[in-house]
Amino acid sequence: MDTQKIRDALAQHGKLAVDAWTIDTSADLFEAGLTSHASVNVMLALEDDFDIEFPDEDLKKATFASIDNLSAVITKLLDDAA
Repeated sequence: MDTQKIRDALAQHGKLAVDAWTIDTSADLFEAGLTSHASVNVMLALEDDFDIEFPDEDLKKATFASIDNLSAVITKLLDDAA
């Protein structure tokens, strides 16, 4: 999956201490400055960008821990919707 939309949402809403465009896809986003409040804003942006809705079972810290994790969950949601 192209992570551009994820990085864009993180850059706009994640309030990270580092540039979202330079962070490794496996890096811990919470260590990079993502807060639980900011993760909600990122989630809302991703729902709009991908036209998805995160189900309750994916509303956990692990989902938002890295770009890779977000990409995997979004890919699954898009595949399930297809």
